[in-house]
Amino acid sequence: MFADRVLSGMRPTGGLHLGHYHGVLKNWIELQHQFECLFFVADWHALTTHYDTPEIIEEHVWDMVIDWLAAGVDPAQATLFIQSRVPAHAELHVLLSMITPLGWLERVPSYKDQQEKLVEKELNTYGFLGYPLLQSADILIYRATRVPVGEDQTPHIEFTREIARRFNHVYGKEPGFQEKAEAAIKKLGSRKARLYRDLRNRYQEQGDEEALAAAKSLLDEQQNLSMGDQERLFGYLEGGGKMILSEPEAMLTTASKMPGLDGQKMSKSYNNTITLREDPESVTRKIRTMPTDPARVRRIDPGTPEKCPVWQFHLVYSDEDTKKWAHEGCITAGIGCLDCKQPVIDAILTEQRPMHQRARMYEEEPSLVRNIIADGCEKADKLAQETMREVREAMGLDYS
Repeated sequence: MFADRVLSGMRPTGGLHLGHYHGVLKNWIELQHQFECLFFVADWHALTTHYDTPEIIEEHVWDMVIDWLAAGVDPAQATLFIQSRVPAHAELHVLLSMITPLGWLERVPSYKDQQEKLVEKELNTYGFLGYPLLQSADILIYRATRVPVGEDQTPHIEFTREIARRFNHVYGKEPGFQEKAEAAIKKLGSRKARLYRDLRNRYQEQGDEEALAAAKSLLDEQQNLSMGDQERLFGYLEGGGKMILSEPEAMLTTASKMPGLDGQKMSKSYNNTITLREDPESVTRKIRTMPTDPARVRRIDPGTPEKCPVWQFHLVYSDEDTKKWAHEGCITAGIGCLDCKQPVIDAILTEQRPMHQRARMYEEEPSLVRNIIADGCEKADKLAQETMREVREAMGLDYS
C-alpha cells in the first residue's frame, strides 16, 4: 500500500567527521540507489538541547549539507530538505500529541539517559520530553516504510509503530467503514473481488499469513483505486479500519568502527576527530602526532598493536597485506611508529580527495546548495501534504 520509502535525518551540531561518514553517510549513499530516500536536516531536534544557542544552528545547517554532498549523497537520487521548512512536521506532531499517553514518552530509554549525560543543560522541557514523538511525526508524515538506525535506536522505531497503530485504531473507524470497504471491493472487478474475499476469509478465519501477504500484493497492483479505498481495503483485511499511517520497519545499520585519534569513539565532545573536509596538512599532522602503544618508548622497543590507537585505523583503512606488515613490524620493532602511520595517512587522504573536489563548487557557489534544499523542501512538502489531507479528514478537521 505504502511506497517503499526510506527516511533518515541528522541534527546540525557542527562539521561532520569520519565517524559520521563511516557510520551514516556511506549507508545513505548505498540506500539512495536502492530506494526512494528522503534525508533531512533535523534543525528542530537540534533545538531540544541547543535551544539557548540557536545562532549556531543556521551556520551548521549549510556546512552539514555540503558535507553530505561532498561525501557523495546525490540530490538527483535522494530528496534533501530541512525539517523546519516543512511545517507539516509540526502540525502532525501536535495532532499525534493529542492521543499519545504521557507514560509512553517517559519510558523511552534515551529520555533519562540523555538527562543524566547532559546534566549541565536544563532539559526539563516539553520539547525534550516530546522529541521522540517529533521523531515519529518526521517518519509518519512521509509514510516511510524503512528507517536506518543503530540497535540503540530501535525503541524509537517501535514507539513510532505504536503511535501509528494507535492512530489507525482511533481514527480509522470512519462512519460506515464496512459499507465503504464493501463498495471498494466491487471496484476490483468480479474476479479480483472474489479472490480478495477468499484471501481475507482465509486470513481472518485460519490466520493464514500467506493469504494476508497475497491479498496485500493484490491491492498493491490495483491502479483504479483511490488512496482512501486502498486504505480501507488494507484495514478491512485485518479486521481493523483504514490504515492511514504506515508502521515503519527499522533497518539495522552496522555501528561505526571509526576510532578517534585517542582510541576512543570518534566524537567532537572528545576532541579527537578528523572532519570530512579537513585540510590534508592538518590530517597528516594529527595522524603523525597520534599516541601509540606506551610500551614503545624507543624505536627498538617492540609493541602490541591491539593497545595502539593507530592499529584501530588500520582495521578500518588497510588491506590484509598492509595490516600484516603493520602488525608484524610492531611486535618485532621492525618498523617505527611513523612508518606504521604513513599508510593510514595515505588512505585517509585518498578517501577525502573526492570529497574536497565535490565540495569545492558548493563552497564557491553557496546558492547551489540553497537551490538543492529549496527543491527538496518543495518535494517533501508535497508528500507531507498528501498525508496531512488524510489525517485531517480522519480527525474531522477537513472543513473544505
